[in-house]
Amino acid sequence: MGQTIVIDPVTRIEGHAKITIQLNDHGEVADAHFHVTQVRGFEKFVEGRPFHEMPSLMARICGICPVSHLIASAKACDKLLAVHVPPEAKNLRRILNLAQITQSHALSFFYLSSPDLLLGMDSDPAQRNVFGVAQQHPQLARDGVRLRQIGQQIIEMLGRKRIHPAWVVPGGVSEPLTAEKREAMLAMIPEGIEIARRTLGWYRSVLDLYAEEISAFSSIRTLFMGLVGEDDQLEMYDGSLRIMDADRHIIADGLKGDDYAEYINETVEPHTYLKSPYYKPMGYPDGVYRVGPLARLNLVNTCGTPLADEELLFFRTLDTQSSFHYHYARLIEILYCLEKIDQLLHTPDILSDRVRAHAQPNAYEGIGVAEAPRGTLMHHYKIDRDGLITYANLIIATGHNNFAMDRGVKEVAKRFVRGASLQEGMLNRVEALIRTFDPCLSCSTHAVGQMPLQIQLLDPAGGIVEEIKR
Repeated sequence: MGQTIVIDPVTRIEGHAKITIQLNDHGEVADAHFHVTQVRGFEKFVEGRPFHEMPSLMARICGICPVSHLIASAKACDKLLAVHVPPEAKNLRRILNLAQITQSHALSFFYLSSPDLLLGMDSDPAQRNVFGVAQQHPQLARDGVRLRQIGQQIIEMLGRKRIHPAWVVPGGVSEPLTAEKREAMLAMIPEGIEIARRTLGWYRSVLDLYAEEISAFSSIRTLFMGLVGEDDQLEMYDGSLRIMDADRHIIADGLKGDDYAEYINETVEPHTYLKSPYYKPMGYPDGVYRVGPLARLNLVNTCGTPLADEELLFFRTLDTQSSFHYHYARLIEILYCLEKIDQLLHTPDILSDRVRAHAQPNAYEGIGVAEAPRGTLMHHYKIDRDGLITYANLIIATGHNNFAMDRGVKEVAKRFVRGASLQEGMLNRVEALIRTFDPCLSCSTHAVGQMPLQIQLLDPAGGIVEEIKR
């Protein structure tokens, strides 16, 4: 009879998940699934809270990317106020988000994925971790620590805290940037750019070693979705949404975040708590798409900063359908973020003290959209006459990628896993597919209504004494 292989937990990701691989009678992969096993209820327990609390509350969804939730939430609250946020405040928010993307991408690449790339997919799992990297490749390990530190320090300078800063508020930001902090940020940028370029050079030099993985990770073809700025440039804060097919043909363009319910729908699968969004006109599963660094670089014509644009030219020569190249896209975006922060810090009015628009609620509904490290993030709120939240819906970046992760696991397992001669490196490649997406499962798992629940009481021998199901 067929057997089931269970990878539990999936390692070196943010959150809790497992993978199941079903083998047929011949030891071949028949099916496989990515199971997100945690659930959180932010959409429900914020109901009844004053709307102005939402940015700080929503930042608590995640300790890895709190800034992303802070910004998307504040943008939704801006709509509730019906105000024009001062341009200087928008630029300060942009800097904060770019620093967030820098530190999060550094965490993903250097801490979580580099052990596979530096030590090998088949290396000893006891060494295949960040400590093994520090031992065998100390310079690259130091670079990863420093690059993440630069992003976090910029967040701290602006928001006073590295994690869960409350500086972004409805209508703008709570205080302006000082000249001293501006100079301190500018002083760090050249070192960060040097590290990013050095890492990109190394990464390009090892790409040929992973030709088989690159091919296997490209077996799922999907649409791509993300924000695009003016002149088809990379944009993390504003802009309109664009959807492309796997061959980079534009399917839909100029989509407004406020209208997301008209073109995005969500479905659920029985094996996971994570919802699967899709492009409504094409249905499910034809309309599933990917978001995040790989999608963003496929959607735009240029990054809009010189060094990142140089890298984009080489990136375009690759099979940019392969999820393996999320790694490369992440490094390019780090370079872009640092260049863009430098540009924004040199804008004429960046030290202006006009950084917040004050108002009472002037609308009953607001939607905020921004690009988080892992992709497009949407916050949708409704309030009553007293400004209390009556409805909240969140579509998280990792959720957009759910279908691609689930089906990618199956295809990679079919390529590498052989039940008759099972080896740890085979299973690590299945996990590595998930790591390319850098999922943040704490952010992305939410429930509306009553969720399935199973509780078992086991005796010391593992037998079931009592079981409750809902």
